[in-house]
Amino acid sequence: MIKILFYDTKEYDKELFNSYNKKYNYEIKYLETKLNHETAPLAQGYDAVCIFVNDIADKETLEILKSCGVKLLVLRCAGFNNVDIAHLPEGLKVVRVPRYSPNAVAEHAVALLLSVDRKIYKSYQRTKKYNFTLNGLLGFDIHGKTVGVIGTGAIGKVFIQIMKGFGTEVLAYDVYEDKKAEAELGFKYVSLDEIYEKSDIISLHCPLTKDNENMIDKEAMKKMKKGVVIINTSRGKLINSKDLIKALSTEKIGGVGLDVFDDEGDFFLNDMSNSYYRSAELSVLLSMPNVVITSHQAFFTKEALDKIGEVSMENIKAFFETGKCENFVE
Repeated sequence: MIKILFYDTKEYDKELFNSYNKKYNYEIKYLETKLNHETAPLAQGYDAVCIFVNDIADKETLEILKSCGVKLLVLRCAGFNNVDIAHLPEGLKVVRVPRYSPNAVAEHAVALLLSVDRKIYKSYQRTKKYNFTLNGLLGFDIHGKTVGVIGTGAIGKVFIQIMKGFGTEVLAYDVYEDKKAEAELGFKYVSLDEIYEKSDIISLHCPLTKDNENMIDKEAMKKMKKGVVIINTSRGKLINSKDLIKALSTEKIGGVGLDVFDDEGDFFLNDMSNSYYRSAELSVLLSMPNVVITSHQAFFTKEALDKIGEVSMENIKAFFETGKCENFVE
């Protein structure tokens, strides 16, 4: 029987995979702890290890998993920036779940944009106290604005479609330009500098790589319009938090909607309300009136979870039955 060890699991993970496992009958053990070089030895005797976005599969961790007999690293997500693919030991394969929630993530990005623009949370907090004044709640029409989209994969394309529905002009940047989508969806590929200079709203939908880490830093922000709104539902390390805080405090950046944070691993997806452990940058951002932060929940819809469960289990089946899988990360 195939044995699978899950790291960084929540109750919804257990319910999801227990439900899908009725078809496969794998032996599954769930751990709440995250994967790293210290916890990797717990995988001794397991055939596969399943991880999520904040687990760390660096070179040392991968070598330990290999020595424990693990043959397959199963990512129950699309991104794989937390896996050191360049140092993947021979005999250990990695699979992922691509395109599991383009609509979910794109829709959440729009929700963040509207929340920042129309001060939804601030208004909600007021009306709960029977304060129905409008002071400080002034927003702007999204219609007619210029939206810069960085990353035109599946999620970026859905976001572009939604923004076109709002009546915006969409500029986009991607290392790999999709000219067919550009023509069909009615957006225009431009340079990053042009996106920074012309956009009223900038939304990030690109994977994190060594080349684009901290791409939104003080130099990039200097090129942006005063009052620009930035949305990030991709990866936290795309934005330099210290530089972002300075730009927000000077009103260079008009507002920010974040579903990710560059140092989120110890916080997001966990209940830290009774802990004294805090992140200085995250605490400052949470205190700012023009910032809305959610806890890496953009993917979190029923449809997306079903896709994660289905594809993850099929990835495992394909690998152990045939040695092949269409969702290998190489």
